[in-house]
Amino acid sequence: MRIAIPIFDQFTALDAVGPYEVLSRLPGATVTFVAQEPGPKRTETGMLALTADATFDELPDPEVIVVPGGFGTRALMSDETILSWLRCAHDTSEWTTSVCTGSLLLAAAGILDGLEATTHWLTLDTLQDHGATPVQRRVVEQGKVITAAGVSAGIDMALTLAAKIAGEDIGQAIQLGIEYDPEPPFNSGSTAKARPEIVQLVTERASQLA
Repeated sequence: MRIAIPIFDQFTALDAVGPYEVLSRLPGATVTFVAQEPGPKRTETGMLALTADATFDELPDPEVIVVPGGFGTRALMSDETILSWLRCAHDTSEWTTSVCTGSLLLAAAGILDGLEATTHWLTLDTLQDHGATPVQRRVVEQGKVITAAGVSAGIDMALTLAAKIAGEDIGQAIQLGIEYDPEPPFNSGSTAKARPEIVQLVTERASQLA
């Protein structure tokens, strides 16, 4: 099974690496980082780079698509190179998925028209502006399209997908293999749980980075 993860400058590292760690453990899976041009793509912090080993043209029809998010998605929402690849790849994919603001690219490509979808809580309105019905759930399944909320939710999405592809036993085995048993030190992982001042702090920091 060929799994393509498109990367670009200013992507969020865990959006791509979290699903990679899960899906690369599927029997018979090959995960390829793809981009318009091969080579290193830096994360939004600039401190880490992943290498795209193939171009979009070299992998036009993967069975699985995983689109990560990050501040770099904003500029790509009008970039026909990646949007066209997403449309064409989605036509033949078995699964089309996203993490965080990666769903904005799926929406911009028209893939989420009329579908429920999620993204990072700060960008739910943008998702709605591009034809999707935003919902604030961690993982949203709509047929072969699966979207995940912000960053860490990509691991949940990938485990959900792994179970659909290879069965629940394999999904659970992968979860155990990566020892994904989170016990967060704070109960502030969603806007429903975080104190208002914490929500405001994140909102202000995001506006400075945008």
